[in-house]
Amino acid sequence: MSQAVRWVDALSLDELWEGDIADVELDGEPVLLVHLPGGSIKAYQGLCPHQEVLLVDGEWDESTGRLLCSGHRWEFDLRTGAGINPAGCQLYQYRVAVSDDKVRVGIAQDGLSHHHRASSSERAQS
Repeated sequence: MSQAVRWVDALSLDELWEGDIADVELDGEPVLLVHLPGGSIKAYQGLCPHQEVLLVDGEWDESTGRLLCSGHRWEFDLRTGAGINPAGCQLYQYRVAVSDDKVRVGIAQDGLSHHHRASSSERAQS
């Protein structure tokens, strides 16, 4: 059974160049867009799972695909959404489609929050 998704226009490709990250709010949800070197575009929750700091304010290294959160220096691989430090943490990933030079993000219509939070033990590590 496929889950209902609402496709929302986020940005144009002119607004999200290769190697850039951007923060957008879509259907009331903060979303981090990433245009990875090589052309792939990803969309993740826009807030850090640790203490809900905006991820777009972090230090982005496009050559490694790593983002270091400005809050408490949690690190994520934006090629996969996986936590590097601490390991085991995962960013919520949205579906992405590009058509007519527009980046569109699929927002699941399941009534749930699309934001992973770190467990109490992961938050205590910082």
